[in-house]
Amino acid sequence: MTTIETARSTHTLRSEGRTDTGLVRRLNEDAFYAGPPAFVVADGMGGHERGEVASREVAAALERGIPIGMPTTTEAVVTTIVAANAVIRSIPTPNGVIGTTVAGLALVALSPQTDLHWMVFNVGDSRVYTWTDGALRRITVDHSAVQELVDAGSITEAEAREHPDRNIVTKAIGVESGIDPDVWLLPVAGRQRFLLCSDGLTGELSDERIAEVLSQGFEGAADRLVELALAAGGRDNVTALVVDVVSTSLMSSGPGYDDAGGLGYLEETMPRG
Repeated sequence: MTTIETARSTHTLRSEGRTDTGLVRRLNEDAFYAGPPAFVVADGMGGHERGEVASREVAAALERGIPIGMPTTTEAVVTTIVAANAVIRSIPTPNGVIGTTVAGLALVALSPQTDLHWMVFNVGDSRVYTWTDGALRRITVDHSAVQELVDAGSITEAEAREHPDRNIVTKAIGVESGIDPDVWLLPVAGRQRFLLCSDGLTGELSDERIAEVLSQGFEGAADRLVELALAAGGRDNVTALVVDVVSTSLMSSGPGYDDAGGLGYLEETMPRG
């Protein structure tokens, strides 16, 4: 458990994560990192252990670039992703391109005059969900071939999990010289729970099944999710990282203060349609 305090608020963060090779793959190319204020899940690709190197580099870049125990900034998070992209592209690739997805969460300060916000970011088809007030909601949008088909109305979410192109991503870290992650800013509010996961989880479990597990509480949720994915087939590496947060405002009501959100409160942002 980690507590992050500012002059305006206090935030108590807990996290539990688990990664598993699954029942089919020989090597686990997933990685995760939990170092409050930042959390990440990465799913490497490339084979011959290179995917494992790529995913671990993303986790290592976040660990190097984001100090633990204090709010970070959106600029710092993007800088770590860009740095990881450069390092991965410098790795010798005799057997083709290597890369990795990333799905992340960070507690960020936008300015001294605003409350903290959650920065959610992703590249590829690893995901970030929120579990708030008894409801599950996916925040990220997959960069994948099947997501494009879902968006076009050609297939359903259920069909996407079984589609032969379900493992094809359209964007990944390490593939191109430039990287531009999708970013969302979410308000910090009371009790919040987040799930970061690789597609090895969402390829086996529906959102309804995930919601059922998260409704049972924080403790052991990551283990339960991974076990269910393995029981459903475990066709891919599977990773689940659950983050539970309690935030308390330290600001007193007064002129110019909005009880619903606080000074400098921002609504959620959406990066793309």
